[in-house]
Amino acid sequence: IASFTINHLNLMPGLYVSRRDAKGDCVTTTFDLRITAPNREPVIDTPALHTIEHLAATYLRNCESKEDVIYFGPMGCRTGLYMLLAGDYTSKDVVGLVTELFEFVRDFKGEVPGAAAKDCGNYLDMNLSMANYLGKKYLDEVLYGIDESRLVYPE
Repeated sequence: IASFTINHLNLMPGLYVSRRDAKGDCVTTTFDLRITAPNREPVIDTPALHTIEHLAATYLRNCESKEDVIYFGPMGCRTGLYMLLAGDYTSKDVVGLVTELFEFVRDFKGEVPGAAAKDCGNYLDMNLSMANYLGKKYLDEVLYGIDESRLVYPE
């Protein structure tokens, strides 16, 4: 597994291409949206991660790139999220999309979309204020002014 070959002690929060998979002439690009430094910062609490997932699903299914979105969801280690897009992309190609997405997360107020018993299997497990905080953290510390050191996995 490619992501297991990355030294997580050197991995900083960033926006990385995790992998590209091809089937025929169709390519799927998987992005690693790393919000916290693995093994050095606290992991994202489950309610905040769940809230970001709901907000991202809402944003991505309604944005200009919605036809390319395959999946968005949390990493098991809770240090970030994965975004899968149809197409052969680089990290630079999606900085704008991911920035807009996390501005949406940072600024969202009100009822979290899909946070009702009829819509979600764990609807009470939400933390909007922490999701807002993490959206701001990711924007300020990573996305605004991003450079190559946060776009390409470390050696």
